[in-house]
Amino acid sequence: MNKETRLNWVFKPLVHAAALGPLVWLIWLGLGGQFGPNPAEFINRYTGDWAIRFLLIALAVTPLRGITGLALVMRFRRLLGLYAFFYVLLHVSSYVALDQYFAWGAIWQDIVKRTYITVGMLAMVILTALAVTSPKAMVKKMGGRNWQRLHKLVYVAAIAAPVHFFMMRKGFQIEPLVYGGIAGLLLAYRAGVWIRAKARTRAARADAQTA
Repeated sequence: MNKETRLNWVFKPLVHAAALGPLVWLIWLGLGGQFGPNPAEFINRYTGDWAIRFLLIALAVTPLRGITGLALVMRFRRLLGLYAFFYVLLHVSSYVALDQYFAWGAIWQDIVKRTYITVGMLAMVILTALAVTSPKAMVKKMGGRNWQRLHKLVYVAAIAAPVHFFMMRKGFQIEPLVYGGIAGLLLAYRAGVWIRAKARTRAARADAQTA
């Protein structure tokens, strides 16, 4: 067993434990009757908060690797993205089951009429598509280029999630703005990397033409 495999065996259970920690805490609060006067709203907001957090954490993996040079963190990017989808699924399930009681007609009307729910559902659809196509076998089945194009939609989800949160809250709330700011910084980092890569490519082509 090489060093990278040993490190993977050490850190992967820690990542799982940390990612499942919020769910364990939610269950603990529920057993203690600490959901407050509106349990459905508490569960919905709690799972929504963690969905956004894990989405941003997953997006932060690549910048972290680029800044620190820690290649090991890339091993957990897909796993963290799947946990973001997991908490999104809990978030939407709580809305469907605990808030709307599976009233599909009312749910559809909410999606159509309430913009913040429309935006939130857009983020869920994107993350669902990314989760379904996350296995390595799907890369071969779809083709690397098509797979990469699809998974770039995560940037749309990264924008949609904080916007959904901001629109949902009434009045001025600092927390959605913090999430939006973090998402903006992460996307700005990627944009900077893309611009620098394009500049290097153009420079290399220019050098090749003048050689």
